[in-house]
Amino acid sequence: MFNLTLYKKELKGLVKTLVIIGAVLTLYVSVIITMYDPEAMALLDGYVEMLPELMAAVGMSAGATSLVGFMASYLYGFLLLIMPMVFAVLCGNKVIAKYVDKGSMVCLLAAPVKRRAVAVTQLAVLLSGIVMIAVYTTVLELAVAIGSFPGELEVGKLLLLNLGLLCLQLFIGALCFFASCLFADGKYAFGAGAGVPALMFILRMLANTGGKAEWIRYVTFFSLFNPGKLIAGSGFAIAGIFILLAAAIGLFVGAIAVFNKKDLNI
Repeated sequence: MFNLTLYKKELKGLVKTLVIIGAVLTLYVSVIITMYDPEAMALLDGYVEMLPELMAAVGMSAGATSLVGFMASYLYGFLLLIMPMVFAVLCGNKVIAKYVDKGSMVCLLAAPVKRRAVAVTQLAVLLSGIVMIAVYTTVLELAVAIGSFPGELEVGKLLLLNLGLLCLQLFIGALCFFASCLFADGKYAFGAGAGVPALMFILRMLANTGGKAEWIRYVTFFSLFNPGKLIAGSGFAIAGIFILLAAAIGLFVGAIAVFNKKDLNI
């Protein structure tokens, strides 16, 4: 059910992508967290009030009263959603669809490796990358926040935030992996795997602007991850992240079943 040699090879091929994403996250997270200053919050909130629709579209809101609230408002609305999503899209397409599209799957399955083992191994590669990004982000935030503002970070709330973010990214990864297993043509797999999350993110941005577009939040899965309500301990917000996790598991299982029965024309 698992091929260690294939796993090591595929994971090694993702090192460059992971390093680039890690570098971007390091710069962005470090700069944003060190901008926190309770006495200057009014100034930052003023920028939000000057451009309310634009700032709301990227998930930024005024009124944070704590360090973790500030981080939820200014970190979890855009880049911490986008960067892991980019990885999930690229990796989700690469692990299965690219091999099928180029005919390389013939080589993989010509070896004494069962088809299910290939799918499970490639899924493990995708999951490893997503988890690595989540763990790195969490450690980075803890190091910068605690180092810059000792005693002010509510660690439990931050961990809950990142658990929610991980569940969201696992769901996005599951969508990409399912599309990769479903389509034999790489462009269709990439189109579906990248197109659906991108469309949902754009709809989320429109919904965040409020007004007549607010109803759109009910058709995008991004609404199941609500950083503000999550750190406030909302039961609905906590339920939302476990819905994402359950849906991700269902898609992963379904993807392996689809790939196992798929006609690969080999």
